[in-house]
Amino acid sequence: MASSSNILQLHHLHLLPSIHPISSVKQITIKCTSPESSSDPEFLTPNSETTISPEKFPIEKRRKSEIIRERKSRTELVKQDPPNFEIGWKRTKPIPLDKPIGYVIMDFLEKLEELMARDFGSTALLAKVGEIVAERAREEAEVLKEEGKVEERMVTELYRVLKLMEMDLAMVSAAVKEETLNERLEQAKARCRQAILVANSF
Repeated sequence: MASSSNILQLHHLHLLPSIHPISSVKQITIKCTSPESSSDPEFLTPNSETTISPEKFPIEKRRKSEIIRERKSRTELVKQDPPNFEIGWKRTKPIPLDKPIGYVIMDFLEKLEELMARDFGSTALLAKVGEIVAERAREEAEVLKEEGKVEERMVTELYRVLKLMEMDLAMVSAAVKEETLNERLEQAKARCRQAILVANSF
């Protein structure tokens, strides 16, 4: 019985944790050897010839990232084009600055048409103004034909329309009734507009 009780006591003692765990830890010491005493070729030690001192160690300067630089270029303030190019400082459609060849004749006839619309003076005076404008248009057309800028057939067509306009204005001055006067005046305006189109086609 005594032996069995001793075995139980030893068993309990083995299961119980130690009160002083530090005392049960084994101490391990590492011995450092000098470079001269080390003869193992697998463990190389640095020497003064192969190492670089901290003062002479090359330090690479920090470079800016290419990604960041590209991102900055994208976010720069750039003047954007307006949504409608025809409005503002930029235009996509070219503005024609060259005047047509027969612009002088067109100017004469347009002024005559404005006078007809305003019921300028008397009918006789309007017919006289029409004759003067038609004669001036013929002179200008003759100059353009001599310079070779206008074909002869276009000048002939202009002469024909101007002659019809003069005839209509003469009928306006001879009209007695108001209704007849208005009809002949509208006919003279139509002839004048036709002459403007012919001069524009030079």
